[in-house]
Parts: sequence; C-alpha cells; structure tokens
Amino acid sequence: MAIAAVRAKRVVVGGSAYRSTMRLHVMLATIAGCVLVATGCSADTAPVPAEFDESLSQALPTAGVIGRSVGDIVLPDVSNDGDPFTLRAGTDGLLIVYFGFTSCPDICPTTLSDVKSALSGLGEAGDRVTTAMVTVDPERDLDATLDAYLRFFVPDGHALRTEDDGLLRAAADAFGADYDVVRTSDGNVEVTHTAYLYGVDDAGEIAIVWPFGAEPGRIRSEIEGFLTHG
Repeated sequence: MAIAAVRAKRVVVGGSAYRSTMRLHVMLATIAGCVLVATGCSADTAPVPAEFDESLSQALPTAGVIGRSVGDIVLPDVSNDGDPFTLRAGTDGLLIVYFGFTSCPDICPTTLSDVKSALSGLGEAGDRVTTAMVTVDPERDLDATLDAYLRFFVPDGHALRTEDDGLLRAAADAFGADYDVVRTSDGNVEVTHTAYLYGVDDAGEIAIVWPFGAEPGRIRSEIEGFLTHG
C-alpha cells in the first residue's frame, strides 16, 4: 500500500487539496512555541520550516480503509496517567486519530493545527468529537513531551504512547497506516509515517479519512455531516 510520508525535509502526501509553501510557513510560524518545546530549541534558534514539495504527491489509498474495524485496539493514554484508551468514539460521536511524532518538522504540526481550526467552529457539536494522537517515535516522545505537544493544539486530546512495538505496529496496521524510524550512521533519526487523519465512529469503524492538506473547513463540514447523519 502506498503511504503518505515524511522523511527529514522530504514529504509525500495524498489527496488533491494542497496548500502552498507560503501558507505552510505562515502556519508554522503561529505554532513556533510548540515546535520549540518539542525540539528543545531556544527562541533565537527556531528551526527553518521545510519546503513543501507538491511534485511528490500521490493518491490517497482509501480502498479497504473505510469501514475497517479498529475498536478493539487499546493503547496507554499518557494524558490520563497511562490509562487504557480504546480507539472508538463515544456514543453518537467521532474519534479523530492521527499517527505522528513531536519532532516532525512540518506535516504533524500543520495537520494538528488544521484539526484545531476545524474543531474551533463546531460549537456544542464539538463536545461529541475526541482527538487522539499516537506517537510512532516513542523512544524520543516521552510521556510529558507528547502530552504537552498534543494539548497545545487540542487541550482535551489523548496522547497515546506505547514502547511495545508489536502493539504499535498492530494499531497502525489496523488503520492501513505505516511508519518507520531509522537511526542513520551519523546519529540522526529519520521518521517516515502515514500522514492521514482517521475518523472513527462509536462502533469502532473508520468512517472518514482525510489526506494531508485537507482544509479545516472541509474537515469541519464533514464532521458536521457525520454527526448529523451518522
């Protein structure tokens, strides 16, 4: 299966709605504080945003993803003292799931910023939407770091982290997602991961998939449509 991925400053994304490099840079500037916390940089050494290369785009592989059952997956919720968190929405609600990592230079903060914007316009309906981020880089994403990172975007979000790679791999496989963490010979860490957002219903089935670059308005509209019509 083809995946959307980030490796260093190289990105591959799915879908047809792409933002410009300039918009990506502007959005990154608004969340610089979060990125600095995650990377340990000072205000004087903020990381330079990576370029967004539209030539590397590829189609979103939704075939076989919508309707998948993921509701039996349980991961530790470090936002709540490691309590078990089941990947299914509350009654008549929607759970947004994202696989990423806190030192991601562009794709993750941009996607989570879009989620934040989408949720901000939902009003009372937003109470029926839950967001969870699963780290694919648990060795570096310690509990407190991951929790603070997600809460910057979604204050009531659930930061999910496990050091059991078998459990993490099974969770990703259930979503049709993929990831790879490689330490190079020069000591750098390169992370590749699927960059989609998944909407899971209260039956534990994937009901919606959003590619990287989906506009917040589109995400909000499709959430509203789902919550209204199921």
